[in-house]
Amino acid sequence: MQEQSIGAMLRAARQTAGLSVAQVSAATRIREAMIHCMEQDDYGQCGGAFYARGHVRAVARAVGLDPEATVHLYDQQYGGPPQPMPASAVFQADRKINLPERRGPNWTMALGVALAIVVVFGMMRVMGGASDQVRTGDVRAASARPSVPPNTPITETPRPTPSKTSAKNTVTVRITAKRSSYVSLHDAEGHKLFSGTLKAGKTSTWRAAAKVNVLLADAGAVTVHVNGKKVKGLGGRGEVVRRSFGPPKPQSR
Repeated sequence: MQEQSIGAMLRAARQTAGLSVAQVSAATRIREAMIHCMEQDDYGQCGGAFYARGHVRAVARAVGLDPEATVHLYDQQYGGPPQPMPASAVFQADRKINLPERRGPNWTMALGVALAIVVVFGMMRVMGGASDQVRTGDVRAASARPSVPPNTPITETPRPTPSKTSAKNTVTVRITAKRSSYVSLHDAEGHKLFSGTLKAGKTSTWRAAAKVNVLLADAGAVTVHVNGKKVKGLGGRGEVVRRSFGPPKPQSR
């Protein structure tokens, strides 16, 4: 069984959003013919893998998919991102550079300079006498502790106590993949919890506060449990589904 292709995901998301190819073309400034080809998984008109990834990112953003996650899935299906060109292939020396030959140091001149310095230093020591004593100024060691006025109490900022109701506001989502499928989850503030392919037979669990937004590229390929209860009627095979789940409702007494 094969995973849903990038073109099928883009087409399904566009249709779910109620957008035409012309509207997507106007939003992304990509030709309609090229968008039709991308929805058929034909990226030959994009001008190479670098531009194809950019077009996939732009169209995914326009139809409501996660741009980075869609490009990541494109890389997985088409051999990864383009490899950088080595610097040796760009910068090549056209001609040989001749460096001047280094000569050894002139030890005779160096010895003469060193002797002259010793003679001058000795004369200065003799003539200077006691004037070469080093004077030291008063240096007061800085206190590592800040000064506190007398009779002033030192207070510490109270630490916030953890909320007792935080557990009641937590959403727990557990997804089991019957076959490999793309899954994306975000919390209520839009922070990414996971985005990638969930391998066949693998089960993963995520927790977040208030709400979890889930995108399934193939609703028929996974089983979803929310707060310990199985979610029924998510969708069929190859269907792109977006759902939002909240914390469990309090039981009435």
